[in-house]
Amino acid sequence: MIKIKIRLMTINDVKDFVTAANYCPADIDLISGRYTVDAKSLMGIFSIVPAECLDCQIYTDSCDEFLDSIKQFIIE
Repeated sequence: MIKIKIRLMTINDVKDFVTAANYCPADIDLISGRYTVDAKSLMGIFSIVPAECLDCQIYTDSCDEFLDSIKQFIIE
């Protein structure tokens, strides 16, 4: 499992992130506080506060393509 922190500030950020997540074959969750949503679900992400720092859990050991496609959202 890979854990990263991301920030989605705009509606377009959310849309771009969900599009990239849907191309990744692994399951991906976004966690905000005690809430966990499917990162491939636009409605799921909008049910949490997208502007906050979100924990992203990717359930695979290798997803370099996905990480490269979302690098603008990753908080170092």
